Amino acid sequence: MNYIYILKCADGSLYTGWTNNLEKRVKAHKQGKGGKYTRAHRPVELCYYEAFAEKTEAMRRETEIKKMTRAQKLVLIGGKEVE
Repeated sequence: MNYIYILKCADGSLYTGWTNNLEKRVKAHKQGKGGKYTRAHRPVELCYYEAFAEKTEAMRRETEIKKMTRAQKLVLIGGKEVE
């Protein structure tokens, strides 16, 4: 499986990424071994994900989500401000 995911960072910002191993990737972000952005904004918490059979589908969805406004992302993850 391939996944897109959204992490809530310590400063309240949202980080979107994709992976083929969600558990391992989130663990890496939490340990400061993930993306450069999340290393500087730890701790992080998984707040949303979607699963896809194909890598290209996940990457396409990641691009769609990254183009969304913060308000649109908040609606996607549950319709309210992430605390």
